[in-house]
Amino acid sequence: MKAPARPPLKARLRAFLRPPRTLSVTKTGRTYLVVTFGVGLGALNTGNNLLYLLLGLLLSMVVVSGVLSERCLRDLTVRRVGADAAFAREPFAYRWAVSRKAGHGFALTLSEDLSPLTGTGKLGHLPAGKEHIVRADLAAPHRGPVKLTGVRVTTTWPLGLFAKTRVFSLEGTLLVYPRRGYACKEPGPAQSGPRGESGSPRHLDGTGDVAGLRELAANEDARRIHWLKSAAAGRLLKVEREREERRVWKLSLETGLTGDALERRCEEVAAQAHQLLDAGHEVGLQLPERTLRPAAGASQERRILQALAWVGFEDADGGTDSREAA
Repeated sequence: MKAPARPPLKARLRAFLRPPRTLSVTKTGRTYLVVTFGVGLGALNTGNNLLYLLLGLLLSMVVVSGVLSERCLRDLTVRRVGADAAFAREPFAYRWAVSRKAGHGFALTLSEDLSPLTGTGKLGHLPAGKEHIVRADLAAPHRGPVKLTGVRVTTTWPLGLFAKTRVFSLEGTLLVYPRRGYACKEPGPAQSGPRGESGSPRHLDGTGDVAGLRELAANEDARRIHWLKSAAAGRLLKVEREREERRVWKLSLETGLTGDALERRCEEVAAQAHQLLDAGHEVGLQLPERTLRPAAGASQERRILQALAWVGFEDADGGTDSREAA
């Protein structure tokens, strides 16, 4: 088994020097600080005890805000649940699981740290002892593996004056599939067609010609009911259709493509594979460095999308044995 590559010295040094918490001022916080500074100037110039009291109250709220926001970020545990499928340049559902040992968390915002992925997930209240799934609509700018280094958790609780952030170091990889679109070219002729020229009576329940009617059995799809015939017969009758034999296609990706031409060709092959597999045919894929045998079904489409996502990124860390979407 190949040992994981050690991050470069610059990245390790940046991670070592990064503070455990980062703090930024919100728009409301800037207004609050300006008012506090004005009250302080007024207290110094006039010597009014009431202004000093008000200044102390304003400054104490800053301290209270810092203490309570730190309690929100303490004792947190974060793990990635990931995405079912991530396609380039379109929103996809991504999830994290968050829990805490004690206390409560409020106004939490989660996002991927130092990543090209855009989008955030929000959680209003996190009680102790329960794991919550936080969902976000993220977007990736390009196809291929995306290295994930950590998860950012930010809170603006309790007053919304400051946004305090904690980064949880979590290594991972998200495999982004080619953008879904349409195919400008036909996939070409099939390598092999259906066996015989007529449907077989043993291959029913398909989408071909009508083969006959029979009574609907328990737990069968009600969408196949022929309502007119059922009303005349007094019982539910199901339409049986012949199942068309599968054809076999083998798609290929030309060598020497780079840049936008490669991206467009990957999108086109993915669209062709989706159309053929959705019609029930078998599809294979020929790439410059690997070959996928023809098969059918949703699992084959996922294998084709994964293979297309890795084209041009074969030398990325992780190798070809871990080519799964995070």
